[in-house]
Amino acid sequence: METKRGAWSSRRVYRSRQERMLCGVAGGLGTHFGVDPTLIRLLFVLAGLTTGGTVLLLYVLMCIVVPLEPLPYEREADTLPRGEAWGE
Repeated sequence: METKRGAWSSRRVYRSRQERMLCGVAGGLGTHFGVDPTLIRLLFVLAGLTTGGTVLLLYVLMCIVVPLEPLPYEREADTLPRGEAWGE
């Protein structure tokens, strides 16, 4: 499947700062896929019940591996050319 540069390649999954109950994993996945985070949480619970808790291990792993969503000023600093972020 072909993707345009910027459509899928530059979109990263982050743990959400606003839509969080525990670690923000479901909120981040919901934001990434354009789905209500409550639906993602429900899927995690249902999958946890049917897999005997294996999904709980996946959730904990995602809490550790997936980075926290950058703050707005951190995003702006990433897009500035080197030196301009610090007022040079």
